[in-house]
Amino acid sequence: MSALHPAPGQAAAPAASTTPISEQAALQAAEWFFLLQAGDASAQDRARWQQWLAADPVHAAAWHKAERLAGQMAQLPPSLAMAALDRPAAQRRQAIRGLAALLVAAPVGWMAWRHSEQAGWLADYRTATGEQRALVLADGSQLQLDTATAIDVRYDSALRLIRVQQGAIHVQTAADPVVPARPLVVATPQGRLRALGTRFTVRVQGDATAVAVLEGAVEMQPTQTGSSPVVLQAGQQAQLHADSASAIEALAPQADSWTRGVLHVRNMRLADFAAELGRYRSGLLRCDPAVAELRLSGSFQLRDTTPVLDSLPDLLPVHVVYRSRYWVTLVPAGAS
Repeated sequence: MSALHPAPGQAAAPAASTTPISEQAALQAAEWFFLLQAGDASAQDRARWQQWLAADPVHAAAWHKAERLAGQMAQLPPSLAMAALDRPAAQRRQAIRGLAALLVAAPVGWMAWRHSEQAGWLADYRTATGEQRALVLADGSQLQLDTATAIDVRYDSALRLIRVQQGAIHVQTAADPVVPARPLVVATPQGRLRALGTRFTVRVQGDATAVAVLEGAVEMQPTQTGSSPVVLQAGQQAQLHADSASAIEALAPQADSWTRGVLHVRNMRLADFAAELGRYRSGLLRCDPAVAELRLSGSFQLRDTTPVLDSLPDLLPVHVVYRSRYWVTLVPAGAS
């Protein structure tokens, strides 16, 4: 794929530009990208593109991000591949909006997508975005995988090991039929969790692992050597880091509500709510800073997030803007 560059004399955006990209600029960059890559753009089209590129530094930043993503086109979602150029108009518009969403989300959203895809395909068991899955392991222990979760399971003569690469799981341990009994351990990038006859949840969140104990107890051991283990009892929760564990807290109400397909929130910031709901929804769900601090309480069904979004204007002074099914923004009521 050939790269398209500014005309001589025009300033090129830096390779790692930190210029914020607006939704409008992202959409325009995506439209120009697909038009020019189609190979049949006229000289007039190219002149108009050059004018657009030079008109605003944000345009240049959006364009250069599009080119950087194009350089990794083999790893883009199939819906954004160059085959989109030959699709019907409606599908092409969807591809344009999808690319624009990646431009707004990049680099964090793009890197998260790549990590999710790579980890998911290599895992023993995985779930897609919005999917939940129940498993019964060889010893009778039961797992429930949350949205976008990837795990490996390794049982041998000495250990029952569950490795969480990403996402969240609910664990209901069973007595080991092997004698002597093997410990059941859940490993994450931050450390190891040894089940002490228990029911608990584990969620990998960036550089921390959230652990909530519903029954029994769990021993948490950080990855770094020399760190002291911490035991959580039923009704307690904590964050595990590679070098330590956070202070133990009382278990949050409805901490396992996701296992029943429900998101239960109490006085949650709208920005945090959007981030949490977005885990169960394909695409990009953004919250305008103007409404980020609004507070929300209630219980919301996770199996279909669109009705949840559509109900928000009845609960808060917000408007839900659908750029496409996969690009949604929460903005102040009356805005567009």
